[in-house]
Amino acid sequence: MPPARKERADAVRNREAVLAAAARLFAERGSPDRVSMDDIAAAAGVGKGTLFRRFGDRVGLVRALVEQRTEQLRADAVAGPPPLGPGAPADERVLALLDALLRLKLEIHPLMLALESAGSGSPYRNDTYALWHTQLASLLAEVRGEQDTDFLAHALLAAVRSDLIEHLTASGTSRQHIRRGVAALARAVLAAG
Repeated sequence: MPPARKERADAVRNREAVLAAAARLFAERGSPDRVSMDDIAAAAGVGKGTLFRRFGDRVGLVRALVEQRTEQLRADAVAGPPPLGPGAPADERVLALLDALLRLKLEIHPLMLALESAGSGSPYRNDTYALWHTQLASLLAEVRGEQDTDFLAHALLAAVRSDLIEHLTASGTSRQHIRRGVAALARAVLAAG
């Protein structure tokens, strides 16, 4: 197998310019749906063709931004320090992972909502969801054994879905209250094992 080609410096610059422009425009306008690919290309100083070749469409661009924003969280969950990383007991890691995901989703809510809504007609059909589900199911299996861990991981992740967070915050539920509720739910699942 030939070694992977190194990306050209101008391609790296263009990618970073596009991601920065998209993040800024999405934040300013409150939603990726309110920003056209033309707007992003112009703000990044690249041609629209460059944008489409690199990211495919707006969902591809949102996915790239989410991946960029979750990179450190993914690294910490796999090999980072406690309480999220492998040095902590599995039950503490479950709580830390759900809280980290919730805080991330609150921080980049419009991006997460757009990504979860665009998952091939299902919020469960995207790489980000699959990653967190696998990680959470593995941790639950350490605490509870294998029985029901797949379903329970889905159920716990449902508690931090972006559409639920949007509903709760729009109806006046505080972020702190949501965090406490998710932690209480996770503790109940962990204790039942």
